[in-house]
Amino acid sequence: MSIHGIDRGKIVKRISNALLVLSLWPLVLLAQDRALVGTGNGGQLWNELKGEKLQALGLKGDVARGEEAFKICQGCHRRGATGSVSGAYPRLAGQHATVLIEQIADIRSGNRQNPKMEPFAEEHVLTTQEIADIAVYLQALPIPPNLGKGPGTALDRGSELYAKDCATCHGNKGEGNAEKFFPMVAGQHFKYLLREAHFIRDGNRGNANPDMVKVIKAYGNEDIEAVADYISRLAPP
Repeated sequence: MSIHGIDRGKIVKRISNALLVLSLWPLVLLAQDRALVGTGNGGQLWNELKGEKLQALGLKGDVARGEEAFKICQGCHRRGATGSVSGAYPRLAGQHATVLIEQIADIRSGNRQNPKMEPFAEEHVLTTQEIADIAVYLQALPIPPNLGKGPGTALDRGSELYAKDCATCHGNKGEGNAEKFFPMVAGQHFKYLLREAHFIRDGNRGNANPDMVKVIKAYGNEDIEAVADYISRLAPP
């Protein structure tokens, strides 16, 4: 149907697109502010909000649908998204939905290297709507107790490093920042934190924040272990 010679469907689509842009504008501005920090993999802006990532952030997630869609993920991340003490899989329960969307979208686009997850995150397996659904479902899950911790032999050093280098972004208590896409690290499995810190330091993560890369480049293995151990013992909110 047309209105005065203009296709009505096109009008509706343009209005819908305009409303989506307006609703996401604060996030876009935030991304532009953070882009001044530096560039990530391949010279791209770190966590540039565009394409599917921007689309998923603008969708309203549904917890019930997310629970159903997450079933394909439970084989690795386990029921309740508790992850594994071995560090092979992170605890996802309680994580910020924005962070989860960012990471899934980055894996789908190839900006983050994660060969194990790639087959489960492909477009023919998960839709963009299902990414948003899974994210809100995981965010709503309770964070389990008794997660993996380190040896506890250098906690003073870990506390010092965390306060100096990590708290500005991840928060004094490891709570992260949903609006700035900084993950909650409190209560994460020690061995997962250890593995990812090595990946970031050695350039094997792909979508790491350039600010973190600069800081952690100077860390020796003992420093990484100390700060990961300290973080794993922070009580999640």
